[in-house]
Amino acid sequence: MSRTASAATGHYALAARRPEWLRVLLRPLSGDRPFPWLAPLIAMLLLFTIYPLIYNIWLSFHEYAPFRRQLEFVGFDNWRALWQDTRFWGSLGVTFTYFFIVLSVQLVLGMAIALLLDSDEPGFGLLRALLTLTLVIPPAITGMMFLLMQDPEFGVVTYILESVGLLDGTQPILSTASTALIGVMLADIWQWTPFMVLIFLAGLRSLPPEPFEAAMLDGASPFQIFRRITLPLMSKVIAVAVLIRGIDVFRMFDYVFVMTSGGPGTSTYVLSLYAWQQTFSFVKWGYGATISLVSLAIILIVANLFIKLAKVRW
Repeated sequence: MSRTASAATGHYALAARRPEWLRVLLRPLSGDRPFPWLAPLIAMLLLFTIYPLIYNIWLSFHEYAPFRRQLEFVGFDNWRALWQDTRFWGSLGVTFTYFFIVLSVQLVLGMAIALLLDSDEPGFGLLRALLTLTLVIPPAITGMMFLLMQDPEFGVVTYILESVGLLDGTQPILSTASTALIGVMLADIWQWTPFMVLIFLAGLRSLPPEPFEAAMLDGASPFQIFRRITLPLMSKVIAVAVLIRGIDVFRMFDYVFVMTSGGPGTSTYVLSLYAWQQTFSFVKWGYGATISLVSLAIILIVANLFIKLAKVRW
């Protein structure tokens, strides 16, 4: 008897000695039905995604009464109050400003650095590996680092900007309404531009070499090659990177909370911070849930419009 046949015989003999209840329990896993293998994933999806969403929708029609210590049904009062809330519209405007500027800078810097690092020369592999270091730092720690570096007295960023004449020493970066949001953006750009670089590098390394060789033989300049070959071939990679990073930028919270807490005034008051403040500081659970749902709806609408326009296929 061959070794394969012997192993098969032993397997069936072992299965025959199993108790009946165990065989009944393992029977769904022995077939080709996918549901038993997907059940843990479906359970996690229901527990951590579907249930919180349904609860948030239910909560938006209620409000917590602190004196009675219970939730009370208020109908559409939270939704009506939202459209008349000037603080909400102001925070939405700050969020979109932050979103477009940060995403644009990270897109341009990420592509430029990726083109510079797209080489097999010695040392470039180490540089690509070093890019991952910023991604493992928690955003709250990054915010604290840049809070110290932008300190008006001993911050290194403040010192450099004052040395080149871009900053007046009488106006601290994070305490001035016109520069506070830029100071927060610096932390986000520093930490997450390497993420865009790594995605673009992966895309550049996977491009076919034939179109580039043909273009160089025809005498095309590097800029022409980039504009007419690299960008069209990288369009899907760029679209996916912008989509993933854009969703994360829109719901940014850590940097603002650590560095400015929304100030000075409301110059850095983003939508996520406003929802958090209404929910936990003012104990308006229903109103905070309403703001979160509107934020989710905006992300879904913008993301789906972008997917349709960019023709992203998963």
